[in-house]
Amino acid sequence: MTAAPTHPVAPTAGDVPLSTLMDAAVTAIGGAPRQGQQSMAEAVDLAMSGGRHLLVQAGTGTGKSLAYLVPAIRQALVSGRPVVVSTATIALQTQIVRKDLPRLVEALAPHLPRTPTYALLKGRANYLCKHKIAGGYPVDIEPGALFAEASADPARGGGERLGQQVRRLREWAEETDSGDRDSLEDAVSDRAWRQVSVTGNQCIGSSCPMVEDCFAERSRELAREVDVVVTNHALLAIDSFDNHGIIPDHDVVVFDEAHDLSTRVTSAVTDVLTPGMLRGTVRDLRGLGVAGTALDDASEELRESLELAPDGRVIGELPERLADAVTQLRVEARTAHSEAKDAGDEASAGARKTVRANLQEIIDVCERLAAPGDDDVVSVSHSTATGRSSIQVAPLSVAAAMRGAILEERTAVLTSATLALGGRFEPAAGEVGLARRDRVAEDELPPLPDSSAWAGLDVGSPFEYRRQGILYTARHLPAPGRDGPSPAMLDHLTELVEASHGGALCLFSSRRGAELAAEHVRARLDLTIAVQGEDSMANLVRTFREEEDASLFGTLTLWQGVDVSGRSLRLVTIDRIPFPRPDDPLTAARQERIGRHGGNGFMAISAQHSALLLAQGAGRLIRSDQDRGMVAVLDPRLATARYGGFLRESMPPLWPTTDPEVALAALRRLADG
Repeated sequence: MTAAPTHPVAPTAGDVPLSTLMDAAVTAIGGAPRQGQQSMAEAVDLAMSGGRHLLVQAGTGTGKSLAYLVPAIRQALVSGRPVVVSTATIALQTQIVRKDLPRLVEALAPHLPRTPTYALLKGRANYLCKHKIAGGYPVDIEPGALFAEASADPARGGGERLGQQVRRLREWAEETDSGDRDSLEDAVSDRAWRQVSVTGNQCIGSSCPMVEDCFAERSRELAREVDVVVTNHALLAIDSFDNHGIIPDHDVVVFDEAHDLSTRVTSAVTDVLTPGMLRGTVRDLRGLGVAGTALDDASEELRESLELAPDGRVIGELPERLADAVTQLRVEARTAHSEAKDAGDEASAGARKTVRANLQEIIDVCERLAAPGDDDVVSVSHSTATGRSSIQVAPLSVAAAMRGAILEERTAVLTSATLALGGRFEPAAGEVGLARRDRVAEDELPPLPDSSAWAGLDVGSPFEYRRQGILYTARHLPAPGRDGPSPAMLDHLTELVEASHGGALCLFSSRRGAELAAEHVRARLDLTIAVQGEDSMANLVRTFREEEDASLFGTLTLWQGVDVSGRSLRLVTIDRIPFPRPDDPLTAARQERIGRHGGNGFMAISAQHSALLLAQGAGRLIRSDQDRGMVAVLDPRLATARYGGFLRESMPPLWPTTDPEVALAALRRLADG
C-alpha cells in the first residue's frame, strides 16, 4: 500500500524567530544591533504573546519604536487580530506611519507569510468634511468675521485673514486624496480648520448625502482591515470609555509616549462650560428658525454668576447663584434640544445635528456639575488674558477608568524615555490602574490569565551621557520668585548664550518669562533669537535647526516636542524647576488626597510632575551619539533643596557642576568647535 504523499505545512509568523525579524529590521534602517533594543523587543514579544502588561523605559537612542513595532507586526499576524499603537503627539504618529512602518513592512515581508498592513486613525475633526464644504453645516463663527482685520492669524505673521485661509482650504479640498489636516503643506489656524470640519458628535453619519466620499469614513474602513492601527491616546480613551466603535476590536495596545498618557486621557474626559460656546449655540439655533430666547437668558445668567464666583477650585457645593444658573441652563438646553429636532428644512440636517450635539454637550456638563462624582474636581477659571470665565469638571484620577475600560480587556505595553522616574515604575503604573502588589519580574508570566499582572523594564540608553554632556546648576543665583525672571538670572542666561554663541534651546515655565528673556538677550547680543509665538512652530524649529548660531526661546511645547541633533543644539537652559501652579485645582486636590492617606502629596504629585518635565527638557540635548553640549538649570534649588536629589535622578546622567566659570569655559570651547 502506497503512503499518501505529504505536503509541507506553510510556515506561520509564529515560526519565524523574533531575532530574524529584528535583524532584518535593523539592517533595513541602516542601523547596528543594540542590546537595549533587543532586550526591549524580547520583553515586548513575551508580554504580547503571554497576555501580561509591560512598562518599558527606553532612553533616547534605544530605537524603541522598532523594538515594539516588530513584535506588534508579528503578534498581529500570529493572532489574526490588529495591534493598536497609540501616541501622544502628531509628530510621532507621522513618523511611525510615514517613515518607520513603510521600511519595516518592506524588510519583514520576505520573512513572513504575507505582507503586513497598517493605517493611521484619527478623530473625525482631523479630516475635511465634504458635506460642510458644500454648505451642509453652519459656519462656526460670527457672520462677517471671516474677512475681518481681527481674524488675521498672528502665527502667520499677522498677514493672512481667516477668510483667506478658508479659501485656501476649499481649493485644497478639490485636490487632496486624504482630506487629512496634517497633509496640508501650509498650515492654517484651528479657527479656519473648524470651518471645513466637523466633530464626531456633529456628523450626521449614514444619512449624509456625501457619506460615500467621506475622508473620515474611508480612514475607518481601512483601519478595520489592517494589522497595525496607529492612533492617539485621547481618541483611544474616549472610544474605549464610550464604546463608539471607532477603533477596531483588538487584544493588544502599545502606548508610546506613555509618560503623557494619564494627562491626555484626563484632558479628554474633562468637561468645560463657557459663555462663548453658549452664545454660538444660540446663534446656530436661530439659524434654524428657533428663537432660543430662554436659552440666551440662561446663558447670560451663567456668564454673570461665573464672573462673581471666585477663581479656583470649588470646595463643596457650587455658590448658590452659580448653582441656580447651571440648573436653569440645563432646563433650557433640554427644551431647545427638543425644539431643534424638527427645525429647519431637508437641507438643514447638518446644522440640526451640530446644534443638537452642542446642546447635548451642554446638558451633560450641567448634569455632571449638578451631581459631580466622588472623583470629580470642579473649578472656575478667570482668564486675565482674554477676560473670559469658564467652569470645568475634571476627574481626580483616570486610573479606575483606564483599568476598567482598557487594561482589563486587552494587553498593554507602555513605553517612554521617561517612565521610571527615580528608578521606580510604580507611580506610572498606578496612574493607569496597575497596583504595586501585582508587579512580576519582566521574564515572568502568571500561570493563569491575569489582567492585573504587570512587569517593568529599564533598558537604559546607548549614549555616554557623562562624556557627551554637562549638567550645570547655577547654584549662585537667587531662588526664582513670583515676579518673573530676576535680573541676575537674565544676565547669567545672556552670559551662557554668548559663551555658546547661540545654539541654545531656552525653556521657560511661562510665556511671559520667555518673552522677557528674549528681549533681554536680544538687546545685548547680535545673535538670531527666535521666540515661540512669533511664527509657526514648524518655521521656528526649522530656523533653529538650519542656523547653527540661532537660539529658540519658548515654553511647554518645546520642553517635549523638539528633536534637533548636531551643533545646532549645544545648550539647553531651564529657567526654573517646573512645579505645577500651587493653586491648580487638580494638583491641590490630588496632593490633599495623598496627604489624607498618610503620603507626601508634594513629592508624589508636584515633584513627580517636575521630574518628568525636567527629564523631557534635559532630554532635548543628546539626540545622537555625536551630540555634545550642556544643560544649564538656572534654579539653585536643584542643588540645594531636599527634593533636588530626586529631581536630578530623573534627568540624563550628565557630568555635573555648579561652577559658573567651568560652565562658561566649556561652552566657549564647544562654540569654537
